[in-house]
Amino acid sequence: MPRPLRTAIVGAGPAGIYAADALLKSAAATDPGVSIDLFEKMPAPFGLIRYGVAPDHPRIKGIVTALHQVLDKPQIRLFGNVDYPGDISLDELHEFYDAVIFSTGADADRALDIPGIDLDGSYGAADFVSWYDGHPDVPRTWPLHAEKVAVLGVGNVALDVARILAKTADELLPTEIPPNVHEGLKANRAREIHVFGRRGPAQAKFSPMELRELDHSPTIEVIVDPEDIDYDEGSIATRRSNKQADMVAKTLENWAIRDVGERPHKLFLHFFESPTEILGEDGTVVGLRTERTRLDGSGNVAGTGEFHDWDVQGVYRAVGYLSDELPKLPWDVESGTVPNEGGRVVEGGRHLASTYVTGWIRRGPVGLIGHTKGDANETVANLLDDHAQGRLRTPSAPEPEAVDAFLAERGVRWTTWEGWHRLDAAEKALGEPQGRERVKIVEREDMLRASGA
Repeated sequence: MPRPLRTAIVGAGPAGIYAADALLKSAAATDPGVSIDLFEKMPAPFGLIRYGVAPDHPRIKGIVTALHQVLDKPQIRLFGNVDYPGDISLDELHEFYDAVIFSTGADADRALDIPGIDLDGSYGAADFVSWYDGHPDVPRTWPLHAEKVAVLGVGNVALDVARILAKTADELLPTEIPPNVHEGLKANRAREIHVFGRRGPAQAKFSPMELRELDHSPTIEVIVDPEDIDYDEGSIATRRSNKQADMVAKTLENWAIRDVGERPHKLFLHFFESPTEILGEDGTVVGLRTERTRLDGSGNVAGTGEFHDWDVQGVYRAVGYLSDELPKLPWDVESGTVPNEGGRVVEGGRHLASTYVTGWIRRGPVGLIGHTKGDANETVANLLDDHAQGRLRTPSAPEPEAVDAFLAERGVRWTTWEGWHRLDAAEKALGEPQGRERVKIVEREDMLRASGA
């Protein structure tokens, strides 16, 4: 009787879980069957949703419910707190599995090459997100001394950073933020947040709903300069062809024509301002210099030679995420991705046998969480085709118990899916006395202890 197709998925965020779901829904799940192990470096699963989505976005975090249903399937096992390649290498994974899918995502900040970027008070958005989301491997404090702050970028991460900086700590208390984040935000001195984009309203990458959410806080006054509402032929074409871009532009137009209210925290959305330098004194941020831009007819912009200095004491760059290079896999430095064709890893013009990628490590950090489903479906389809054509490696130790024995011999302390349920219950128990859904546990050792690892 043929044994099940054994697959390892490295990264238990949405991309990896969607890949597992695609395998479970395939014909192979019936004949010969599938057996899937997810390896995750954090003690808890869900990746970007747990450590990349702002805590005041419960709608997005609701995706966890659907992911839970996948991980509840008996064909899947979770190995949390297992690092690639520190605890298990690619060669070792190939010893145990017919195929390996990498779905490690992106959690570092893309570089911004302007003078002053390394000054004290200049931060990467990803680092700030990791702090307020309680990532176990980051410091527990964050410097929130600046009264005026600049955020560079016009995507959803920039909105998240600006909104968290502009809200009061008590507004966020009903969410799952851990106590150290609540205490840190209580000391936040920011009263003015300035978000900068070098192009116009039609080119902003905000989601319409996330943009509108800025205006829901009773403490945040969102301000748009009417002079920044400008479109050329390329911008008009974008609005006509892209419903979301049109909705974003309409929201910005409405904000630009209204009177400024009395809410205490001012959040300015600036367009046609390209950051050219972070200004400093004695090694510390004291301002931001931007160059005014103008549309060139195609939706792109050119500099005008007109510069403006902004009085800010902190700068957050939200210009994109970047994946970490994965040892033993080919790497495209420019895109920060693993070279691939349809999810098949490509090295030296040839497919690397039994090795696949999906999600942001495959195509870069673009698109919403749900967009990774298409990646997963294509990657899994190609994996199954390789299996049908006999192109997969034959593992030397395909029995599930072999992996457990290997990790135990290495002295790895791993969490399981059952352990996640215990950790989940512990976080909910912490929140119950305060009337909160949960309080996130942030220290790795505390997470392992709560999970029973």
